[in-house]
This record gives sequence, structure tokens and C-alpha cells, in this order.
Amino acid sequence: MLRILHFADTHIDIALSLRVLDFLRALDTIVDTAISEKVDLVLFAGDAYKDRTPAPTFQREWGRRIMRLSLAGIPTLLLVGNHDVSPTMGRAHTLQEFETLQVPGVKVLSRPVLLKPEDLGGLPVQIIALPWVTRSGLMANRQTTGESTDEINRDIEDLLIQLIYGYMNQLSPDYPAILTAHGTVQGAMYGAERSVMLGNDVVLPGSLVRDSRLDYVALGHIHKAQNINENAHPPVVYPGSIERVDFGEARDDKYFVIANVERGSTTVEWRKLNGRRFIVKRFRPENALDLTEQCCRALPPQDELADAIVRLEVEYPREWEDQLDKPALRRYAESAFEFHLIPRAEVPTRLRLPEDRSMGSLTALELLDIYWKSLHLDDKAALESLNRLASEIIASQNVGNQREE
Repeated sequence: MLRILHFADTHIDIALSLRVLDFLRALDTIVDTAISEKVDLVLFAGDAYKDRTPAPTFQREWGRRIMRLSLAGIPTLLLVGNHDVSPTMGRAHTLQEFETLQVPGVKVLSRPVLLKPEDLGGLPVQIIALPWVTRSGLMANRQTTGESTDEINRDIEDLLIQLIYGYMNQLSPDYPAILTAHGTVQGAMYGAERSVMLGNDVVLPGSLVRDSRLDYVALGHIHKAQNINENAHPPVVYPGSIERVDFGEARDDKYFVIANVERGSTTVEWRKLNGRRFIVKRFRPENALDLTEQCCRALPPQDELADAIVRLEVEYPREWEDQLDKPALRRYAESAFEFHLIPRAEVPTRLRLPEDRSMGSLTALELLDIYWKSLHLDDKAALESLNRLASEIIASQNVGNQREE
């Protein structure tokens, strides 16, 4: 039996410098566990940093911890994730120094590869590695002129499926086999129980990762911890990010995994990381009387707010705006590590059509733009992402209708 420590999505260069310490503490727990329990292999499934061009200080701190594994003689595999790859062709990825310096015991997986025992210092295991694959890199020698995003994604998916099945056909039945990949697998769940269905990610089919020739599937990319092949073999595991990255992960517990891997039989131990608490409250006051006091009561007691990252969303009619004492509310939450007050003063809105235009004369995207304006959305990046997704959905619907005709 091989004991493998699997973790992913460390994102240690998170924007706020004090928060970086939270991520480093979690990483220390992982490294300490690997060394104290003398695991046979550490497998990192991608995204060391949040930024593709991390500051040297963050690279130093990440490097110190990987060097501890090297000095302890623990074989370590570092899979390159999407946040580790530069968007510019030809530039080095963020884990390049370990590859360049050939750090003892540390192997960087920047390209798809099948590793056999002789590639792993005699460790009795086979590993298929699939790092993050860019469209430009994989499709460079293919003719894709005129193809839609969906068609290109399908081409990439077909190539990756053929590649992985090709590696599987080379596996020896004498050793356990592991697939590690940084990407999205069909059936996985993002935070807030949102199934992976739409977006720009290439999605690998669930049948591929559940192949009986595999004994463990070590994934990275999705921050919600999960085994998408629960109570079956092989375990298909996203350990999730090692710390809560934003409020979308506020209710998600964080883990790393110890996998006890054997041919035809693998068990998984979930090791919980005690990261910083996130508290999210949404509140609609009943009236304008004592509005600030109502908001304070909507929050947990002050001692429970201590050192937590707190977000309070308050919805109220615009005419109550002057009744909310925001400085007093911030004083109530001063023991929190961070306090985010999101007041949502509601303004009755009506959808207004352009002059001389009827509802029927507007395209779906024009109507959608009017709707966004009625919501007073001012996040340009979010609007661009929503409009791009809407365009893809409308385009795919139009293609489907044309095929039916």
C-alpha cells in the first residue's frame, strides 16, 4: 500500500498580504503532516499561486516549504495549473525553477506524461499526469479557422480523451495507477452546489476518470472538496483549495487528503484544515426604527466576530438611507479581521425601452442589456462575462434550431 498526500489550489499570493499568512499556515500543516507521517509521495494538483506572475517573496515562501519535502526525502510531484501558466506564449510557468534547478525528489509535471516506477525512483506506482492545457498550445497544429468556442472545446476534449486512453492502454497490471489532472470533470460541483455545466473550461467526461484501470484520481482546479465517485472505485477526488479564497467559499470546509492506494482498492482520509472563519449574513430590516441596532442584532455576538472575515448585506428602501449609522456598525464589528458592509438601498425601477423601439424589435442581447441597467450593475468585468456567456447560449440555441430545420 502507498500512502499519498494529495492537495491543490494553494493560491498563496492572495491579494491581501495578511491573508497570505493564513494560506502559508495551511501549507505548513500539509508539509508537517507529510514529513511526520512519512508518506510515500506528495502530489500537488496545481495552482500554487493566484497570480500568474507571483511576487518573489511569495515564490520564496512556497519554495521553502517544497524544499522541506525535498530535504526530508519525500518524492514530490508538482502539477502545473491554469494559474501557474503565463498567458503569453513562450514564457516560463511559475513552477519553472524546480524544473530548471532539478531539485532532488521534486518533479514538475508541465506536459501530459505517463510516469512509470523507473521515472519515480522505483516507487511502485504508475501516474498519468494531465496539467492545465491551453487551447493555443494544444491546437497549434490543427486547423480551427471558423470554429466556434464550443467546437474548439470539443476538439480539445477529444484529443485529451484519446491521449489519456492511450496512456491507460500502456499501464501495467502489476502496479496501482493514478491519474492526476488540473481541470474540470463532468459531475463535479462548484461552491453553493452549482454543477459544472457552462463556461470556457474543457470538461473531461466522468466515464474517463472512473475507468477501472485507475486506482486513484487526484484532481485540482475546483475549490470545493469532493469525491465525485463516492463509495466506488477509483476515488475521484478534488481536495479543494487549502483556504477560503472568497465569500463564495464561506461555508465550505477545507481539506487535504491522504490516499491509501492499492491495486483495485483505495481508501481516502480527509484531513480538515482549520482556516480563518468567514461569516456571511443577509438581512432585511422590518422597519426604519433603530435600523443600526437591528443590523447589529443580525450579526453574531462580538466575541464570535473576533478574527473572522465578515460580510453583512442589508437590503432596505432608499428612503431609509439616512437611518443607517455605518460608522457605528463598523465599531460593533471592530474585532473582525475584515468587515464588509454591503448596503443595498432599493430603488423602484422600470424597464425603459429606447424611443421608437418596440419589445419585438429588440434582440435578446439588447433586452438583456436593458435588464442589467435596471439592476444598476456596475461591475464591468462581471457584465462582460455574463454577456459573453449569454451570447454562447444564444448561439448554441440558434445552431440547434437550424439543425432541426
